[in-house]
Amino acid sequence: MSFRVMDYLEKAARVLELEITELRRLQARLDESFSQAVEILRSCMERRSKVVVCGVGKSGCIGEKIAATLTSTGCPAVVLGPVNALHGDLGVVTDGDVVLALSYSGETEELLAVLPALKRMGVQLISMTGNGASTLAQNSAVVLDVNVEREACPLELAPTSSTTVMLALGDALAMVLLDVRGFTREDFARFHPGGHLGRTLLLRVKEIMRGTEQMAIVSPDMRVREVLSAMTAHKAGAAVAIDAQGCMAGIFTHGDFARYFQTVPGVAELAVSGFLTRRPVSVEAERLAADVLRILEQNRVDEVVVLDAQGHPVGLVDSQDLARWRLV
Repeated sequence: MSFRVMDYLEKAARVLELEITELRRLQARLDESFSQAVEILRSCMERRSKVVVCGVGKSGCIGEKIAATLTSTGCPAVVLGPVNALHGDLGVVTDGDVVLALSYSGETEELLAVLPALKRMGVQLISMTGNGASTLAQNSAVVLDVNVEREACPLELAPTSSTTVMLALGDALAMVLLDVRGFTREDFARFHPGGHLGRTLLLRVKEIMRGTEQMAIVSPDMRVREVLSAMTAHKAGAAVAIDAQGCMAGIFTHGDFARYFQTVPGVAELAVSGFLTRRPVSVEAERLAADVLRILEQNRVDEVVVLDAQGHPVGLVDSQDLARWRLV
């Protein structure tokens, strides 16, 4: 059997269209049950309890992702395998927890075997099922309908549309819960400190800047030649001029020297005060490091002076520093 490339694309488009259709059906039938589920989860968090996610097979795989999403957005969640639950793992469930059970048929044998034990523990049960009349649904405080008219599998066998709907509904739960709790970007970064997101949202300018000991700090009265020597000694592309009161008088860069060298005879022997950028681009030390990238791009400069709360220069950020900290 041979297929043309377009056959593959048409078949893929058909799969996606079927799943998109089921997602639209899910969206159209969202009702008070969803709101009740969110309230149950919010109350669970307020009493510092956790969500226990149960599922078998493909539903179990979707459950793992839902649990990971909840946890990463500040709602503690664990995965409980129904089989192992009957052999000791039920110990992970404590008073006040909420169980989120996933079963499309609502009659998954391994999951139903755990229900009596869960009911005795008095936990609230939220179910995701495609069968509102199932045993699982009848034993749930809230039932979230994930029914689909058709799986995307050509054989109508492999869970496809149904798992997509489960996954999307789990995302909706986590994101609405995140929103109503006022969860912020900074909160999210606290749970992701090791990746690019953590670096972007947690690092402050004061943590990546070159401090005064690494800066070429000069007097406005110094000759340009002396300023260039100070910049070379500090391996810096700019020098910050400070007046007698310790306030910033301006900034002088290698780019400035290159421009004036072509137009001002003997510039190297003149006082740098005549060539300073008096109000250079600056940033507060407490700002997020990620803000510096936007400031550099907007102003088309390579260096930003860092100021303390009193407006005194305390550091310098070079565009190369952002690459070193992997912020770009």
